[in-house]
Amino acid sequence: MVEALSGAVGAFKINHQLFVSAGPEVVGRIHEKSERVLLDLEFNGTPNTVVEAVKAATRHRIWALTIHIGGDLKMMKAAKAAAQTAGQKSGVCPLVVGVAVLTSSDDDILHAHGIPSTTTDLVRRMTGLAMRAGLDALICPPQEVAAVRNLVPREVQLMVPGIRSLGEDKHGHKQTRTPKEAVEGGANWLIIGRPIYAAKNPRQAAEQILATLA
Repeated sequence: MVEALSGAVGAFKINHQLFVSAGPEVVGRIHEKSERVLLDLEFNGTPNTVVEAVKAATRHRIWALTIHIGGDLKMMKAAKAAAQTAGQKSGVCPLVVGVAVLTSSDDDILHAHGIPSTTTDLVRRMTGLAMRAGLDALICPPQEVAAVRNLVPREVQLMVPGIRSLGEDKHGHKQTRTPKEAVEGGANWLIIGRPIYAAKNPRQAAEQILATLA
């Protein structure tokens, strides 16, 4: 898949399933093709636990890693500092990307967990926390990207999942946007999985998506 998509995408995202199945070696395999890696493990826990996880991830010279904004402010600040320190040693300082609300969530799910906020309110509050922690980027629900773009400095990168063309199966995403809608809303990066990797011709699928942004 990396060979097929080389040059057609900006980076490859490794999530829990692949990392648990293949281990850290998969990062090196992707680097062999001179491609960037977003390690999407959504680190969360006590500050010390997350710091050690960030240090370990950074040693693999990854381009970016995710942490959960649901952790406290001290944890997020510590994660950012650890990435900078470890990055100076490894030669690559990764972007620290905050995850607020998953695209599989909606107001009903939040309320069922005793969270009285709407997804919009929660995303905005967590965005504020991420900015106080000095995070480099956010994974932002597609329907909130325009609002979040207005809340953060231009240098903060917004990565948007739940990207689907009109009529495509949402596959569990409660929030979706077309590629063009997300970019017009302020997205810097589109996180796209099944529409590319499950296509008969993944490279052609990626190139067709790019063509809609021209």
